[in-house]
Amino acid sequence: MSGLTHIAKNGEAHMVDVGDKAETVRIATAEGHVKMAAATLDLIREGNAKKGDVIGTARLAGIMAAKRTADLIPLCHPLMLSKVMVEITDDPTLPGLKVQATVKLTGKTGVEMEALTAVSVACLTIYDMAKAADKLMEIGGIRVIEKTGGKSGPFHHPEAL
Repeated sequence: MSGLTHIAKNGEAHMVDVGDKAETVRIATAEGHVKMAAATLDLIREGNAKKGDVIGTARLAGIMAAKRTADLIPLCHPLMLSKVMVEITDDPTLPGLKVQATVKLTGKTGVEMEALTAVSVACLTIYDMAKAADKLMEIGGIRVIEKTGGKSGPFHHPEAL
């Protein structure tokens, strides 16, 4: 494991200078989930949640969040993303919803934080939209499962399918 790139020699946090890095196509995929009661999952699946379309709203929230990551995470560079895709699928074995976000750009820095932010905000939106029906929902499993591009090369989480 390499050193922390956002910590200066004196211990202060700083933004990494990516000016001399090569532009490459960079893609990152992250995942997470929201566990809930089976009845809550049925309510969402049937489109009967009081606040409306839970999955569609969460998908849009995730996309919007990826685009605003630099506003939320202090040392992230503002990026010109070329693609943000958020997929939300129901999983009766949780029971709950699985969220996966893939973010892409051609640039000098990676998009892992944007993918993680998209998943996190999509999960939070699911919670917000369904909390009236189920206050015991649980958000978890948020992690990067794959990335390509950049100097460090490809990464695939060993436990991801």
